[in-house]
Amino acid sequence: MAKHNHPFHLVDYSPWPLTGSIGALTITSGMIMWFHKNNMNMFYLGMIILILTMFQWWRDIVRESTFQGKHTLKVIMGLKMGMILFIISEVMFFISFFWAFFHSSLSPTIEIGMNWPPKGIITFNPMQIPLLNTMILLSSGISITWAHHALMEKSHKQTSQGLLMTIILGIYFSILQAYEYYESTFTISDSIYGSCFFMATGFHGIHVMIGTIFISVCWIRHLKFHFSSKHHFGFEAAAWYWHFVDVVWLFLYITIYWWGS
Repeated sequence: MAKHNHPFHLVDYSPWPLTGSIGALTITSGMIMWFHKNNMNMFYLGMIILILTMFQWWRDIVRESTFQGKHTLKVIMGLKMGMILFIISEVMFFISFFWAFFHSSLSPTIEIGMNWPPKGIITFNPMQIPLLNTMILLSSGISITWAHHALMEKSHKQTSQGLLMTIILGIYFSILQAYEYYESTFTISDSIYGSCFFMATGFHGIHVMIGTIFISVCWIRHLKFHFSSKHHFGFEAAAWYWHFVDVVWLFLYITIYWWGS
């Protein structure tokens, strides 16, 4: 950065946006092949291209920020604003599912028997696995906050413990949700209830898995001493994302599992 007379990061030429676009195109084409031909080969190819692109692209970003010093305070402010706007867009994404749920539940149509839940749908007991999952996610929110404060206090060991605990709780949540889906008496094709339930909780589950991977990468980077008390936006972004996932689950639990059942 000593060569520049400004604090901004002008990115180098990179092949990864192109390979990422090719991977996304291959995945969507593969999904069409999967749905219509029951052939998943192109879908798997797209996933491989996308995973390899993500790994190498993020590796380059880690190098730029940690070893080349290109992420100045000005650049980090821009990254923070980008992450905030991304989380706002995710909030709007989940609002659409809640909108569909309340539109159908507050005024059930004659097609579903003017009743909510629709007749024949056996809902989950909100006091069983859903409540346990709520406690797991709330606990994981506490553990990642502990890790963040430990990092600010320059306690390497406690930060590592807090991140590892959060990862374990995230994996535990995903396992329990998979078991819940396996035990479900209804499917995504069972009326508007099944559609809303599996779309909302399924996309939340995907976000939990993405968040778990995000925090796992932060944990590995922390073990390699990539973070300091003043330079750790990658960790901070993961914590923001995880808290967002926690809050969405609270709304899901209160509306769909508890009130909606």
